[in-house]
Amino acid sequence: MFNQLQGVAPDALLKLIVQYNQDQSTSKVDLGVGVYKDEKGNTPVMQAVTAAEHIILDNQQTKSYIGPAGSALYCELSTQLLFGKNHPVIKDRRLSVAQTPGGCGALRMAAEFINICSPGATIWVSTPTWVNHIPLLGEAGLQLKEYPYYNYETQSVDFAQMLQTLDSASEGDLVLLHGCCHNPSGADLSREQWQQVIALVLAKNLIPFIDIAYQGLGDGLEEDAYGLRMMAEAVPEMIVASSCSKNFGLYRERTGTIVIISANAERAAISSSQLFSIIRGHYSMPPAHGAAIVETILDSSALHGQWINELDVMRARLTDNRTALVASIKAAGAGRNFDFISAEKGMFSFLGINESQVNRLRDEYSIYMAGSSRINIAGIATHNVDYVARAIVEVL
Repeated sequence: MFNQLQGVAPDALLKLIVQYNQDQSTSKVDLGVGVYKDEKGNTPVMQAVTAAEHIILDNQQTKSYIGPAGSALYCELSTQLLFGKNHPVIKDRRLSVAQTPGGCGALRMAAEFINICSPGATIWVSTPTWVNHIPLLGEAGLQLKEYPYYNYETQSVDFAQMLQTLDSASEGDLVLLHGCCHNPSGADLSREQWQQVIALVLAKNLIPFIDIAYQGLGDGLEEDAYGLRMMAEAVPEMIVASSCSKNFGLYRERTGTIVIISANAERAAISSSQLFSIIRGHYSMPPAHGAAIVETILDSSALHGQWINELDVMRARLTDNRTALVASIKAAGAGRNFDFISAEKGMFSFLGINESQVNRLRDEYSIYMAGSSRINIAGIATHNVDYVARAIVEVL
């Protein structure tokens, strides 16, 4: 049986990790891997997380299963984080919520749920989008179509083309939207643009599917949820996938949430039964530890405040890194304008250079990034920003 298998090419970013680790240069810079890093290049454990883990270890009394939906307290507090405590969809009990193995688990369970509701349904994804959206959604049986999102020439959202393309979508199609900190471009919709997307979704009877993996790393916890909350208030049905990997630093704990909004409480109960059945048939029960950390933090006013302060520091560092990189590129004598990097949000931006120049940065300067020129802003630091800027100008 196994003799029939053919090898699969390694993921490009995973290959980049290997190349970076094997590089012996003392000047090497990793701008490829999509995790938050501090000034020293480490992905730190947040102090609020460490404190929560101590509480969990001191009080934990069982390792029993937690059920397909996961922890009820985690689901409740995560939902409040996304929508706010008094959002109408919470008050009207229109939500079906489950804890998942990371944002990836949420996306895949959502795709499986959609395929039960409407086999082979069409979902529109942005060009570009996070590369893992394609297999997570497509391999579940959904039909993928693309809408223009990022204009590489203007380094901004191609909003007119986005609306024009989505206007051709059919009733019942789904539209995948990034809640904030668009991955990989960093270019987000404005509040006014969110309002126009909501109007189009309502006019065309489309179903919004919002992936929000970076809440708190753009403009703030409340600000980053603006589009999601407004959309949820306006539409009868909606799907949300969220992740705790970035804003809680729980990458390896695989902690995420799927939320399905139905038209009313009765329909939500039916959706919940279907969702939990799907989960049972895939991974049965989610892992407990990451969710226990999140609920411990969110359920404690002291830890909640500490976590917000740490998240504010992370967000400020990303903003400062953007400003510093743009200033250093200008100082190095660039003949092009890179101000767009300062206007973008979250962890990622495109440099807007070609693949040959990306390869030169890697081969000649040991600066690693995706072939698309997507960089992880968190990889910039005080000790390397001028080196990176000079290298960029030299390859230009």
